[in-house]
Amino acid sequence: MSVLRVLIDPPADGAWNMAVDEALLESAAAGGAATLRFYQWSEPTLSLGYFQRAADRDQHAASRLCPLVRRASGGGAIVHDRELTYSVAWPMRDTRIKAATNLYDACHETLVEVLAAMAVKATIYRPLPDACTSGSQARESPPPFLCFQRRSCGDILCGAHKIVGSAQRRSRGAVLQHGSILLSRSSCAPELPGIRELTTKYLEIPELSESWLTCLSRRLSVSLATSTLSTREAASAREFCETRFANETYNSRR
Repeated sequence: MSVLRVLIDPPADGAWNMAVDEALLESAAAGGAATLRFYQWSEPTLSLGYFQRAADRDQHAASRLCPLVRRASGGGAIVHDRELTYSVAWPMRDTRIKAATNLYDACHETLVEVLAAMAVKATIYRPLPDACTSGSQARESPPPFLCFQRRSCGDILCGAHKIVGSAQRRSRGAVLQHGSILLSRSSCAPELPGIRELTTKYLEIPELSESWLTCLSRRLSVSLATSTLSTREAASAREFCETRFANETYNSRR
């Protein structure tokens, strides 16, 4: 049985959080072990999808004063505040994740199971095939600025509301998947209800993460090993932080 490293990090700023994810992707591509990381944010932060324009943040007044960081993955902007964020960096040579969609499905399907055990009824968004392929009408107008106001195949919904969204980046023989579990409403994104508002359930992060780890390890047939960043990974994260994610030019490049 292979090993999945587990990192449980304290809250940090947006630049460092994105830099660590990038370092873990680099490590996985270089032959390192697969790593699952749980983290939070030291202050409400707006992350832009890689292809979004920085100027577009002006259309969302509630988050205008939040620090800005640009993710390495695509999708819509996310206000990171009252959430649990996760990332998985996985070498693509592993036959279980030969198709990156396998990783996406494993994470979301096991999370739905865990939420159900906590009395939170959630479903995976599976639109009809013609809704996935037609798309012509949708292209006539731009998608919503915020990720949690968009719907993509595989998103997790509670009722009509999106509560979990994930995105992937593939590079150099590895895949990085990171996503957000919206636990409760943020004052910096008041239009987005979280699990607490939708179900009156207050989920404790340690309980949620531990239950999900147990379920995910069974699904992927891996043993879990609590770990920390290696010296090399920490050095890479510091470099990525300085040259990319804490760099105003990089964050405003589009």
